[in-house]
Amino acid sequence: MAELELRHLRAVCAIAEEGSVTKAAARLGLTQPALSAQLRSVERLVGGQLFERTPAGSVPTDLGRYVIRSAHVVLDDLSQLLSSARERASVPSQGPFVAAAMPMLWVTQLVDELRARFRCTEIRTEIDWSWQALLDMLVSKRANIAVFDYFEGVERRQLPNIEVRTLLNEPQFVAVAADSPLAAYDSIPLADLADLDWVALPPEYDAARMQINAACAAVGFTPRIAHHVIETGAARALISNGAVSLASPASRSWDGIVVRPLRGDPVSVRVMVATRTDGLIAGRAHEAFACAAHAYRAVVDRNPYFARWWDEHPEAHVELDAALRLVRPSRPQ
Repeated sequence: MAELELRHLRAVCAIAEEGSVTKAAARLGLTQPALSAQLRSVERLVGGQLFERTPAGSVPTDLGRYVIRSAHVVLDDLSQLLSSARERASVPSQGPFVAAAMPMLWVTQLVDELRARFRCTEIRTEIDWSWQALLDMLVSKRANIAVFDYFEGVERRQLPNIEVRTLLNEPQFVAVAADSPLAAYDSIPLADLADLDWVALPPEYDAARMQINAACAAVGFTPRIAHHVIETGAARALISNGAVSLASPASRSWDGIVVRPLRGDPVSVRVMVATRTDGLIAGRAHEAFACAAHAYRAVVDRNPYFARWWDEHPEAHVELDAALRLVRPSRPQ
């Protein structure tokens, strides 16, 4: 059975636009009999007459107007498809983009930002608590970008073809049980936590360990680390039962836990962004940094206490704010 072809749709549209089979044939580089034969084929396929032959020329019938409108849609879609395919072929994808990160609250937003800016076959993540493992992925070219908390020793790593920048100095908040008297405070004095059990990451994963020990010593106590925990669910259960823990400032209060600032910001962590300067990010490390900036800023308002702190401490996120001026492109590049 014969089928409708793109040349048939172009023929119908040309006749409608020229108002004449003869003029349409000249425009398409066909003879008038050849174009008339195509028109008859289309009319047989759709089951009706598309044009009235009048002294003024070829005038579309009701069926003809419907077919012409639909033909324009098909031809426009085809044109857009070809244009997009040619553009993609001119700048071929360079494989997957891999983002290595600690389990931070803004990883999802980082993936969205990277996908919007970088042309690649896919965006993948590698999540690990170890900053050394993340940098190893970057050095061995198994990742394009890594985001992690600063640890002593980062600056001593040999990092060829890698740019490392500080995104911001992030204050550490604390999570306490919702039924604790401390939950009523807008900010919690560190000294008031002296008698509580602490939940903490294992030392090798805890970027704030030395800071929190020094800060607690300055107000007269040593934190009683009763629980070393990596799994979030277990940590939350311990906190809701009366323990305390440092917390990301963007963490929400829920399910028996509240998250509050420490009064005076005695503990903060540098959030780092490391990018390869070759491969997918060659010449575009500043754009990858901007992706991290936009992703982090997107979660600040999750916690109203952190949103207030953010407004009151612009000096802590100057580099991040500067990177926000680099807006998303209209399409990945």
